[in-house]
Amino acid sequence: MDNINFKLPKMYEKFLKEIEGSEGFSVGDTGVILYEEDLPERNLTYEVFEYEPDFFMIGQDGDLAFFIKKDSDDTIYKNDLGALGTCEMEEVSKDIYEFIEYVKEHYEML
Repeated sequence: MDNINFKLPKMYEKFLKEIEGSEGFSVGDTGVILYEEDLPERNLTYEVFEYEPDFFMIGQDGDLAFFIKKDSDDTIYKNDLGALGTCEMEEVSKDIYEFIEYVKEHYEML
């Protein structure tokens, strides 16, 4: 990602290279989408930089969004898009690959 101004976590950067050129990565039939090319635009649209300046949105499932912490480790967090800046981020997994497995186990398939 050339148009972001912070260091991506190593595992997440590896994942982005694996899905490079895609419209996004759908986690099975769960409704969870992880973005690739749309990352900066999605963060601007949902004003993540304003309400959660230490975080960067990487995907979503409706109003539930998933984040990494800027210049940090590979931990994936979640928060309701309507609660940004008012509710603490909730840790979901230690890295993007663990997150994908978590989603497959805990989210209903459509």
